Amino acid sequence: MRKFRGIIPPVSSTFDSKGNIDKTAMKIVADFLIKKGVDGLFYLGTGGEFSQMSTDQRRVLTEEAIRVVEGRVPVLIGVGSPSTDEAVRLARHAEACGAEGIVAINPYYWKLAPRNLDDYYHQIASSVGLPVIIYNFPDLTGQDLTPGIVKRLVLEHENIVGIKDTIDSVGHLRAMINTVKAVRPTFSVFCGYDDHLLNTLLLGGDGAITASANFAPELSVAIYHAWQEGDLALATTLNQKLLQLPSLYALETPFVSLIKHAMQCVGLPIDAYCLPPILAASDEAKDKVHALLVAQGILK
Repeated sequence: MRKFRGIIPPVSSTFDSKGNIDKTAMKIVADFLIKKGVDGLFYLGTGGEFSQMSTDQRRVLTEEAIRVVEGRVPVLIGVGSPSTDEAVRLARHAEACGAEGIVAINPYYWKLAPRNLDDYYHQIASSVGLPVIIYNFPDLTGQDLTPGIVKRLVLEHENIVGIKDTIDSVGHLRAMINTVKAVRPTFSVFCGYDDHLLNTLLLGGDGAITASANFAPELSVAIYHAWQEGDLALATTLNQKLLQLPSLYALETPFVSLIKHAMQCVGLPIDAYCLPPILAASDEAKDKVHALLVAQGILK
């Protein structure tokens, strides 16, 4: 199984002003991120607005993502769903299209008893030969995938190879790393919050799948490279800038429109349209995003 590590942006899906997938913008964004040195691209995550898309839309975006990336970096495709059948169909489609891995958030709306949760991941993992990354985001799903649960799933499935742990807790990340890597040393642990990148690396984790990498990938990439080279002083200095970026997310709920505005600020020619119920960011929030990017040296 492929080992995933480093900085993997959860790519914002791009649409035109009528809500159609903007394939030209997808290519521009992929080129931008790859040139900045990212280690992979994750499509159809939370910021990719998968939850507002139909199955057909997710298929189309998957096909286009793999086409525009052209094998330059690994492509991960989000397949999670409240429906196990839909998740399996999307997983098989991603594999057929040439994805290097899939990412599966646990079903939301229902809280699942252990045997139901195990079956969900069993059906997905056994339906493909691809590596599977679990996606834990309890603030949105309502159910935490604890280190004990993840350890159980990993022991049952050889191709469950990592987790995106989107939880604002160093303790949770530490327990995930210590518990799961004890039985699978190659298991990859990624933080889902920007301000935990350096913590995750220092604890023995493997990188980040965080929203700021859409508009400031060079910052997270530089922290990761500094850590690899043992330059903790540089990593710490850069991390002080990264720690300020999550304040952006509190300006709108959801914050997806602000990520797209930040991408526009750094020069990406994309439309900031988001699929309803996400509305355009307010002018006040946009001004604050711009000011934050200037204050952290991302914009001059």
